Amino acid sequence: MNKKQATLKTITTKGLVWSAIERFSVQGITFIIQLVLARLLAPAEYGIIAMLAIFIQISQILIDGGFANALIQKKNCTEEDFSTVFFFNILIAVLAYGLLFLLAPLIANFYKIAQLDLVLKVLAIVLIINSLSIVQRTQLVKNVDFRSQAFVSFTSSLLSGVLGIILAYQGFGVWALVWQQLSNSFFILVFYSLIVRWRPVFTFSKRSFNELFSFGSKLLVSSLINTAYRNLYSIVIGKKYSSEELGLYSRAEQFALFPSYNIGNIISRVMFPVFSKIQDDNEQLKTIYRKTIQYSSFLIFPLMFGLISISQPFILFFLTEKWSGVIVLLQILCLDWMFDHISAINLNLLYVKGRSDLALKLEIIKKTYAIIILFCTLPFGLIWMCIGRVFYSVTAIFINAHYTNRLIGLSVWQQLKDIIPYVLASAIMAIIVNYLIFFIPALIYKLIVGVLFGGIIYSIISKVCFKPVLTDVSAIIKNRYECKN
Repeated sequence: MNKKQATLKTITTKGLVWSAIERFSVQGITFIIQLVLARLLAPAEYGIIAMLAIFIQISQILIDGGFANALIQKKNCTEEDFSTVFFFNILIAVLAYGLLFLLAPLIANFYKIAQLDLVLKVLAIVLIINSLSIVQRTQLVKNVDFRSQAFVSFTSSLLSGVLGIILAYQGFGVWALVWQQLSNSFFILVFYSLIVRWRPVFTFSKRSFNELFSFGSKLLVSSLINTAYRNLYSIVIGKKYSSEELGLYSRAEQFALFPSYNIGNIISRVMFPVFSKIQDDNEQLKTIYRKTIQYSSFLIFPLMFGLISISQPFILFFLTEKWSGVIVLLQILCLDWMFDHISAINLNLLYVKGRSDLALKLEIIKKTYAIIILFCTLPFGLIWMCIGRVFYSVTAIFINAHYTNRLIGLSVWQQLKDIIPYVLASAIMAIIVNYLIFFIPALIYKLIVGVLFGGIIYSIISKVCFKPVLTDVSAIIKNRYECKN
């Protein structure tokens, strides 16, 4: 192993460990806070926030403009690059807020909920706050410094979460969720400003803008399409059904994406800057990408199948009977999200290779297909709409793998070969767990037995069938992992 490879592996190991700490510490505290808030608030109040999510998320993507990933992908960034992106972010944020302010009454009228007008006008302030910290966060990601991000994210989530709980307890209703989001963005800005000693120079380089935009613009459109699709469900459900049903759907979505999205996000955030350093070595990329798929599948599939098996006691024990409508939706959406990391890894390769144009092309194809599925399942209710999402996620694997095969020779069949053993092992574990807890009457004991025996069963299967992967993943957790070519 040469010095360059050793350095890259050290960076990767530390990045993975601290990215995991950052994501799971933050999501852990957020998860607990959301459980408390869900007991204090009603599904309809969560539904109001879910109705506005698409407008906030799309605005946030427009503000970023794909520049964050463009800065990460670019090998040598200058002060001009960072400052240009910084001022562009602020400009677009102000324009986006102004547009949402004007549209707020129309959006409230569309949903026929007058309260949405003022809620959106206040909540959209988060866009301006977030625009001030994008460059600082990007610099930490580019340097694979997830230790600092762990501190910022955890502390901000804890402080804003406590504020949200206090307000919810005092009877502020949906405003507790609004002020929680605003305060979280404010705390993140303060901590990033203290940790990242960077200040913009008062310049805007047309050359830097054009160079970064040529790469980032495709990511921008791709992200817009993906975000619009994900939030289209909220728009349709909020319009056709009720805020309460949308609240149930949004809670199911949040719990379902928790394991898959966070583990996938940990890996993607680390691997994108690391792989960008070896973007010209196809053989090394192929080898490490296959390992990435194996390791993420080894962790994600048992968590998703495990959540399916304990969803009923989990929802009833933590959220109470008023949220029972979440259970079936959660089980189905777990099947949807458990394949998300495969698609994300394939798209990550296109970004590493600088082929954001291909990523955009894929998004247009996939989301056209997905929208057709959505409107075909819409007349049959929420359950069939969620089943349609599962069907789309599975077929998306085959679509995404097309360009991966062209660029580095990694076919969809090789990827399926890498993930199927973990799917089967996890499914077997879930079936056994579901059988064991079926005969237990108390919800708390169902949860304890389900989690305990699920972990034991999958550990036994892993030691017998997946020993090399288990060893490598354990080594990563212990911060002493070494990739083997």
